[in-house]
Amino acid sequence: MITSTQNNLSLESFYKAQHNIKGVVAQTPLMYIKNFSERYQANIYFKREDLQVVRSYKIRGAFNKIQGLTKEELKNGIVCASAGNHAQGVAFACNKLKVKGVIFMPVTTPHQKIDQVKMFGGLYVEVKLFGDSFDDSQLAANKFCQTHNSTFVHPFDDLDVIAGQGTIGLEILSESKEPIDFVMLPVGGGGLASGVSSVFKDLSPETKIIGVEPKGAPSLTTSLRNNKNTTLAKIDKFVDGAAVKRMGDLTFEFCKDLLYDTHTISEGLICSTILKVYNENALVVEPAGALSIAALEKYKEQIKGKTVVCVVSGGNNDITRMEEMKERALLYEGLKHYFIIQFPQRSGALKEFVVDVLGPNDDIAYFEYTKKHNRSKGPAVVGIELESNDDFNPLVARMKEKGFLGEYLNENPDLFQFLV
Repeated sequence: MITSTQNNLSLESFYKAQHNIKGVVAQTPLMYIKNFSERYQANIYFKREDLQVVRSYKIRGAFNKIQGLTKEELKNGIVCASAGNHAQGVAFACNKLKVKGVIFMPVTTPHQKIDQVKMFGGLYVEVKLFGDSFDDSQLAANKFCQTHNSTFVHPFDDLDVIAGQGTIGLEILSESKEPIDFVMLPVGGGGLASGVSSVFKDLSPETKIIGVEPKGAPSLTTSLRNNKNTTLAKIDKFVDGAAVKRMGDLTFEFCKDLLYDTHTISEGLICSTILKVYNENALVVEPAGALSIAALEKYKEQIKGKTVVCVVSGGNNDITRMEEMKERALLYEGLKHYFIIQFPQRSGALKEFVVDVLGPNDDIAYFEYTKKHNRSKGPAVVGIELESNDDFNPLVARMKEKGFLGEYLNENPDLFQFLV
């Protein structure tokens, strides 16, 4: 752990926030998860923030911040920028407190989240779509605030917001009947990690707090490596609830000071975790919400015999994304492979491929082919799903033996993205 500036939020700030949100924000359950506990030989608990009314923890910080604003600060309304969950928390708070709000969201935000924001905000909220990322929306929101003299409610880089998110830490400690060895936290902007780690620093300093972020948006990992808060040149926006080019300046200092360790999780493993949790536990978690659960695999040796809490930060998963998630999961697990197959331009070639090349449990999931008579061989893009990744090498060997193999696309991402 790298030591930085001192924590400048007192424990009293978190108790005050807990009082402020009482009766509006649910105290979510800390659930013992039997199958994960058996798999990792540990006591695994999920802190179920997906059960909030807005289906994420973001309502905590948003409500704590907005209810504490003065009449003067509210006079011209409030503004926020968000990829979805903070927006829902702000929208709910605006409706509850009868405050006018303008919410900027990236154009790429899943429609499910946009619709939820409009529903929670009702007549008190206007949604404006701008840019391809949270950072683009934040720039537009800041400009709007300056023009209209509105109050900006930051999604993470604000002490009142951090205090609201930190109430999760108070609840975890009040709900647990045993000392907690590890807490796994998703990290995007860093508000959740800052708040929870601050609470544990004072009330359970022996607990190891692990910050987990998507591999495609490693703002914290990069900043720690550079020893300064760093803006990423580009990010993979797939984990929309945790994909920011730059985390908060305040939150970076908290995380730098208080986190025991950080780890990045590939988007493929995140998708695999989402499907596993759904199939085994009937829980719907969003990509950011799966980060903490996916981290168990990385720390499986360290957590044996320990008590571990995974904060499931949200469950706002758009059903239309499930096919993409399944695809990413299969690719990550080595169960789906794409090839350019060279088919001889003669009758019976496809039958030979199916009978003599495919294994008994191999399944063609994708096939694109155009016959061209002036060539001896015609290329086809073929996607094959396997029952086990042990079947991959024998499949490739049979392709080579029969003269069908043209090119393996999984290892050629530029061509893969173009063809599939």
